[in-house]
Amino acid sequence: MLPNRGLLDKTGSGVRGIRPSGQEAFLDQAVSATDLGAAAGNMSLWGLFVQASLVVKMVMIGLLFCSVFVWATIFDKFMTLRRVNREASAFEDKFWSGGSLDDLYEAEGARPTHPMAAVFGAAMGEWRRSSRIPGVDLLHGGVQERVDRAMSITITREMERLERRMVFLATIGPVAPFVGLFGTVWGIMHSFSSIAAMHNTNLSVVAPGISEALFATAIGLVTAIPAYAAYNVIGNSLSKFQDRLEGFGTEFAAILSRQSEQKG
Repeated sequence: MLPNRGLLDKTGSGVRGIRPSGQEAFLDQAVSATDLGAAAGNMSLWGLFVQASLVVKMVMIGLLFCSVFVWATIFDKFMTLRRVNREASAFEDKFWSGGSLDDLYEAEGARPTHPMAAVFGAAMGEWRRSSRIPGVDLLHGGVQERVDRAMSITITREMERLERRMVFLATIGPVAPFVGLFGTVWGIMHSFSSIAAMHNTNLSVVAPGISEALFATAIGLVTAIPAYAAYNVIGNSLSKFQDRLEGFGTEFAAILSRQSEQKG
């Protein structure tokens, strides 16, 4: 059997010469697999944050703080709306139970603890003060206009209190993705700078910057989507509650108008 020519030197003495081409390909694949493994080893969420540039880190931290505040606002609004609707239902049960309006005013209207009691207290208080004026005409003396104005102002004030921090959700929803996009652009620029400095297009050089760029975009979307969805849902619930207050105010104004006609 003839010896392998790739393992012989020029004298044919059997001493190892150059490596065969198949072995070279195998070693190149092993080196490439090692580089890929090293690059993939830093692809965890914490690794992406740690290896990010300072600007991208600031973007990520800012978006994370916004996300925490968004979820805190969402939780607070849902709990507040649930509470005020429950209190409004309990108050309406007392209001329509047929009891004395004066007793209800002394119990809840004089020191209101929820929006519907505040609307009732504002209207009842104005009507009682007007009825104590000597010689006042409750039917034609402008009392009904003052009662309506008092309820309207109270509803506006209570809704402003309930809508507090809603502008934050309305701002974060459309803005956060663009902030994340800024981090993406900066990360890609950082990757290209690394390629130019090292004169190397290996995956271990390119992957970290691209990954941190995409991670910043992901954080922006995670922050924006709940804010946008919650703004629509909470805004719709607030609109319904405002309609409920205005409906109660209209019904109560009609009751006071009938009482004014009876006294007149």
